[in-house]
Amino acid sequence: MLRLTELKLPLDHTSADLEAALCDRLDVTADQVLRYAIVRRGNDARTKARIRLVYAVDVSLRDEAAVLARHHGAKDVRLTPDTTWHPPVVAPPGWDGQRPVVIGAGPCGVMAALILAQIGLRPIIIERGPSVRTRTRDTWGLWRKAVLNPESNVQFGEGGAGTFSDGKLYSRIKDPRQLGRKVLVEFVKAGAPESILIDAHPHIGTFRLVTMVMSIRATIEALGGEYRFDTRVDDFEIAEDAAGARRITALHLSDGTRLAASHVVLAVGHSARDTFAALHDRGVAMVAKPFAIGVRIEHPQAWIDRARYGAAAGHKALGPAAYAATHQTRSGRSVYSFCMCPGGRVVAATSEEGRVATNGMSQYSRAEFNANSGLVVDIDPARDYPGGPLAGVAFQRKWESLAFTAGGSDYHAPGQTVGDLLAGRASSGAFGSIVPSYQPGVRLTDLGQCLPDYVIAALRDALPVFGRQIPGYDHPDVVMTGVETRTSSPVRITRGADFISTNTHGIYPAGEGAGYAGGILSAAVDGIKVAEALAISLLAKAD
Repeated sequence: MLRLTELKLPLDHTSADLEAALCDRLDVTADQVLRYAIVRRGNDARTKARIRLVYAVDVSLRDEAAVLARHHGAKDVRLTPDTTWHPPVVAPPGWDGQRPVVIGAGPCGVMAALILAQIGLRPIIIERGPSVRTRTRDTWGLWRKAVLNPESNVQFGEGGAGTFSDGKLYSRIKDPRQLGRKVLVEFVKAGAPESILIDAHPHIGTFRLVTMVMSIRATIEALGGEYRFDTRVDDFEIAEDAAGARRITALHLSDGTRLAASHVVLAVGHSARDTFAALHDRGVAMVAKPFAIGVRIEHPQAWIDRARYGAAAGHKALGPAAYAATHQTRSGRSVYSFCMCPGGRVVAATSEEGRVATNGMSQYSRAEFNANSGLVVDIDPARDYPGGPLAGVAFQRKWESLAFTAGGSDYHAPGQTVGDLLAGRASSGAFGSIVPSYQPGVRLTDLGQCLPDYVIAALRDALPVFGRQIPGYDHPDVVMTGVETRTSSPVRITRGADFISTNTHGIYPAGEGAGYAGGILSAAVDGIKVAEALAISLLAKAD
């Protein structure tokens, strides 16, 4: 089978048009085509007056070898790659060795656990929060009633932070083994729409993610895996072996029990600040890592659609538009959009009392009135928060605490209009033509109370630039809600090429919390890699 890429057709084309186009590109007649299947669909909107849909298609032909030879050297015609995941090892039947432990049931932890279960290693999954149904109720409790459960919220609980997000399933990571395909296939098995297998920018949305993680849990349990919800890892027992090397030997859990463990996937997420502290206290190697802070910015989705698609805005083949923006300021700082959510809402994302943090979320339909995105400024440890590995945690907490106060100390978030921020004055009174979506609510104020001066200056520098690129972006009524602080982990728990901690055997730092991923897909792919490495090590040790 051959894969044909970069096949471009008009928005309103038919299936016959697609078949004719692939025949024309391959220089074959229709009777030579045995079958074909769309494997990727996106769009090219660089020219608004001539938007095209862009396809990758797998084609089975009567004489594929001759066609491939005829197009030798062409970048858009090649053999279809093998996207099937093949386990690197398989546990022997009845394997009863020490079970691996996965800490965290977010995208990375869940995929690591699924891979370990499919290999036959019956993993134990430790999750500090509750199962996803209970967690959903608690999360809505913060949004609707301003009541925070520090162990059950946007950050903690089954599914991790990705559950309450746009559910974006694309990434720019290098993926030569097609592990991202493995993730998408497993998600479809768990109830995700099959369209994610072909969309260039697939997404799922929160409600579907909830049912998916429940389905994956059932699969893991059917394969011998075990979940322990509402159980936090409070300490790590580390000992030196006969050769003087440090090794993990056990975990001390919040229920007072000790769990023996020699192989542990550390997939704790970017907000497990107490876990970072416990690891640091035990001497597990880690360093401070750059991240970014800023605001969530909201525009009417219709504005973004028109800016991106022009007269084609609203076309059923396109859906709600997304955007990406980046700017290098005169001071040398980068300002960029982050986690853009078409047709979504801004959500309360704190996991600690007395602090405010924001995130973005969309449902599968992306049908809400506003688009929102993080608008953030890069933060560097050496320049902005010098100190030890945990200095970034203290930095984040400082601005989240100030945001809590600026919002009224009741989990309302502080907000400011673009017009007022650019004019250097606090916002007050009523909102203009744009009403923010954050719940429990937004109080207009001066975001300079809860963001560093250099972040405010960078936003002022970038907003007019983005306004020239995206008409309406810097409209005076546009609302910015603070603060967006948890763009990524403030630490990196260092690991080697074998995926093991650089100074503690048996600990496998993984995913976003350990500083090796950013988003659902990249975290899930990292979970697969770590699980494979752990399985190889564990089974070799058992031999």
